Amino acid sequence: MSVRPLKHPEMASVALTDVLHALADPDRLAIVAALDDARTPLNCVETMERVGRSLPKSTCSQHYVILREAGLIWCERKGVELESRLRTAELDRRFPGLLRSILKAWRLRTTRDPGPSA
Repeated sequence: MSVRPLKHPEMASVALTDVLHALADPDRLAIVAALDDARTPLNCVETMERVGRSLPKSTCSQHYVILREAGLIWCERKGVELESRLRTAELDRRFPGLLRSILKAWRLRTTRDPGPSA
């Protein structure tokens, strides 16, 4: 069985609207923040552990596809797992300060508003 190659957009073709759409979902934004905090590639399970959420593997995989196709992350196969990392430097060259500003605002909001209590 052959494995399909992963497609990553060239940064020159990444559209601001695609990046913003990908980051509009709270789970995807949390994934991006976790990858940013890690500073090393993570797989889906590791990322969800850092986020403190449990999502079905199919949902997590779909989030990763959207982030990859929007140009936010780079994924590599490591055995049966996919490890992902943020394309921070590339994104910053394309959209200076965008990712840092969004993550800063998200972190401020999440530290002030922890969400609904259990």
